[in-house]
Amino acid sequence: MSPAGRPARAGRDLVVVSLEAWDEVWRRNQYLVSGLLDRDPALRVLFVEPPADPAFAARRGRPPRPGRGLRRGPGDDGRAGRLWLHEPTKLWPRRLDRRADDRLAGSVRRAATRAGIADPVLWVNDPAAAGLLAATGWPALYDVTDDWLLAPRGPAEHARLTAAEAVLLDACAEVVVCSPTLARSKGAARPVTLVTNGVDVARYRRPRPRPDDLPAGPVALYLGTVHPDRFDVGLALRTARATAGAGTLVLAGPVVDLDRSATAALEQAGVRLLGARHRDDVPAYLQHADVLVVPHVVSPFTESLDPIKLYEYRAVGRPVVSTPVAGFRDAAGPGVVVAAADAFPAAVRDALTRSDGSGRAGSPDAGADAGPAAGIPTWAGQAALMGDVVDRVARRPARLR
Repeated sequence: MSPAGRPARAGRDLVVVSLEAWDEVWRRNQYLVSGLLDRDPALRVLFVEPPADPAFAARRGRPPRPGRGLRRGPGDDGRAGRLWLHEPTKLWPRRLDRRADDRLAGSVRRAATRAGIADPVLWVNDPAAAGLLAATGWPALYDVTDDWLLAPRGPAEHARLTAAEAVLLDACAEVVVCSPTLARSKGAARPVTLVTNGVDVARYRRPRPRPDDLPAGPVALYLGTVHPDRFDVGLALRTARATAGAGTLVLAGPVVDLDRSATAALEQAGVRLLGARHRDDVPAYLQHADVLVVPHVVSPFTESLDPIKLYEYRAVGRPVVSTPVAGFRDAAGPGVVVAAADAFPAAVRDALTRSDGSGRAGSPDAGADAGPAAGIPTWAGQAALMGDVVDRVARRPARLR
């Protein structure tokens, strides 16, 4: 029996194994799952978050804690009882516990049973969950949002990811990719479906008051996760120094895997680190920025990405300065300046100097895209595409041999 006292239901429910937790900073998985729940009032979802890792937390000087286990997800918009969240616990590193992945798979199976989900489609975003295919026999899809085989990792981690992805590409009934680069690279091995990211255009264009924690004067804003795989800390430091007196570089988003010296250097250079912001507040920050910036590393890994901020930046229509990374590189034109790292700080300073400092909320610049009709993908549309994939998977067995 499920926690609600109902027998487990066989059908087209979903178990989503995500690379990110379900929190206030929404990412691709949350937008797509939310859209699918809206699309199908009978759908139930178990959203599996990355496991809590007490040993890793202790090594990083953070308080260790166990995973929160199975719990009800947010019940807004008539979804009460249809979204379940599960945070497992990874007790020991894989090098010490060869059965770590088996234990995590068992935790997911038990959580699905308790949530009343008996015969779901398995949606794998985290390659570490490849073992779930054999452990459950659930028909599966692999949603590739980053090419982790190209990210800087140690030899053991790289070998583990390579083996896991080989299983997923071979055994999943469908493979979805988020970017044209991934469509080419993963599509060389098997057929794939391209489902890019998107944005709720109307929500981002509705005028909002200026957030109280934005500094006075012109603002160059970066929205997104500050992670060394993507974010170029050195370039941000050079940009902050180059724009001193013309405006303030502001980072709005989670800071992940930056050492304390890097964070301290950013603050000393005058960069304002706001931390994560609730998804409902994000449009206000974008609307009131004088220029939106993308100081990203240009690498084979970032070439595989489809940045959500591309669509969010386009939706608000503010001036943009970006390094030549995938997505933004192809969007160069009126309102979007693409500059190599050596020219990036001066380009941001020039954009701030030309700004009137007002951060004109809700008034997209001339030449900016005008909305969905101009070709900005919406999350509702992308969720419909993903729903079609899920429906196809539900009708086909897993390919695991």
